[in-house]
Formats: sequence, structure tokens, C-alpha cells
Amino acid sequence: MGDLQTFDKTVSAREVVSSITEYGYAIIHNLLNAAELHKLSGQLEPHLNNVDLGDPDPFFGHKTKRFGALLRRCPITRGMVMDDLVLGIADLFLGPYCVRYQLNYTGVMYLAPGETQQSMHRDTGFYPIQNPAPPLTLATMWAVSDFTSKNGATRIVPGSHLWTDDRKPSYEEIIQAEMPAGSVMVYSGGLVHGGGANKSDIPRCGVALHYSLGWLRQEENQYMAIPPKEAKTYPKKLQRLMGYDLATVNLGFVDHKHPNDVLNGTAGTDPGILGTEELMDADNAVKRFKVTEASAVGRTRIDK
Repeated sequence: MGDLQTFDKTVSAREVVSSITEYGYAIIHNLLNAAELHKLSGQLEPHLNNVDLGDPDPFFGHKTKRFGALLRRCPITRGMVMDDLVLGIADLFLGPYCVRYQLNYTGVMYLAPGETQQSMHRDTGFYPIQNPAPPLTLATMWAVSDFTSKNGATRIVPGSHLWTDDRKPSYEEIIQAEMPAGSVMVYSGGLVHGGGANKSDIPRCGVALHYSLGWLRQEENQYMAIPPKEAKTYPKKLQRLMGYDLATVNLGFVDHKHPNDVLNGTAGTDPGILGTEELMDADNAVKRFKVTEASAVGRTRIDK
């Protein structure tokens, strides 16, 4: 196993992006302090108590608890989603490929003792774009409990975000993202990874908050996960991250009005402004994908 790419919370966004670009991931220690971690655990607890273990789809685990809609269920995650360092990383990693990036997924992964290891996969598998590819998503996994090799720390394959879809990792290429509670692993959606096996007598709990290019369909439908009446009470910055914004010129409007104005009741009766000069300039600066061929290569799912 190789050494983990770990950093202190004083790290710059540029240093983290450099690690993600080369290795596919970076681990930042102590991004949540003890009080924040305690608050997060307290907000998760009642929901974890109301969720059963297991899922009909074996990919999601037979001894794992999962639920989403975290902005509603766990208010502290609203601040986590807008963390300055994480958004600075997203600005540099996703920003060149879109006018606006968005919140893609919120969820809890609670691995009970006895859980087996998950199939290795890429988070971007549901998008029909072959690998390697420019960044599509940026994921964060926040450690609510310690992540250890014994309790199921996420298994990752450093550098695999640069691989073609037909390449599979050897045993020696797989390492585990061990990190203390309060840490966060930030990684490319193209990184091959999977939950580990929990061989301990304690659960392993993590909170996943993912971001994606604004012109992609969100994995978790934020408009239905959070009732619009509640979303109206959120800061505009968070509303825009949820998708109440234009992805670029004319993309995502509602009845020819800006979706944020519609949400907040400020749209008026006239057509909205959907293509400002600033927005058009940003659109013209985006790095655009060039597709030269398409073939069925399948989604990465590796059991090992």
C-alpha cells in the first residue's frame, strides 16, 4: 500500500487540486472541529434510528444504512456544502468545464459490523462518457467516525481517474482511505473506489456531499428532496448550488424567467434576463468537450 495524500485544514485549494489531478483524491484532516462533529452526529442519530439495514440492490450493502436529503434532515450540512475550502477546490477542479457547478448528491453511508466490501466503481458511471475524461463530478466524504482499515474505510485506487474503462486494479494498487473523524476525503468522480468491509465491532459512518458540472443531471433531485417552501429560507448561495440558477445562458429557465427569481417570488411578469454579458463571457471561456467516437464500454463495477 502506498502513502496516503493527507493535508492539514490550512492547505490551499490549489494544493488539494494538484493532488486530485495527479492521484484522484486528497484527505484533509480536522475540517470539522469537535463541536461541529458532535452536532452533526446528533442531527444524524434520529434518522439513523429510523432506517433499516440493507437494500434490495446488493451494491448498496446488506448491513449499511443510507439516506439522503441531508440539507433538510441535518441543517449543519448546509454549511458543510458551502465550506470555503471545498468550494475553492470545486472552483479550480470543476470550474473550467462549466459556467456553474451544482450540488449533485447528499447522503449518509453507515456501515454496520459485518458489512462486506462494496464493488469498486466510479461515481460518474451513470453518465455515458468514457474514461479517462475531463472532470464531471467532485465528491467529498466526511468522516463522522474514524475511518480505519478494520471498520471499512473507503478503498481507493490512486491514479485510476486517468485509466481507460477496461483497466482493472491489482490487489496491490488498492489502498484504504483511513482518516480520523472530522476529516474529509475530496476526490474525482472518475476515481475507482468502493466501501470497505467492516470487520470491527463498531459502525463506520460517513457523509457524502458531491458536486457536478451544472449542465449535467443531478444524481439526487434537490427540487424534490427539499420542498421549495423550505429552500426559500436558505441563503441564495445555497439555493444556487442546489440548482436554482442558470447553468449557462438560457439553460434551466422557468417560463423564460430566472429560476432563483421564481423560487423567491421576485420574477415579476416580464421575461427574465437569461443571457447577461457576464454570463455569455463565462460561457465562451468554458473548456468544451470534443467527442470523436462513441461505443458501449459498460459501467465500471469490479468485485475484488
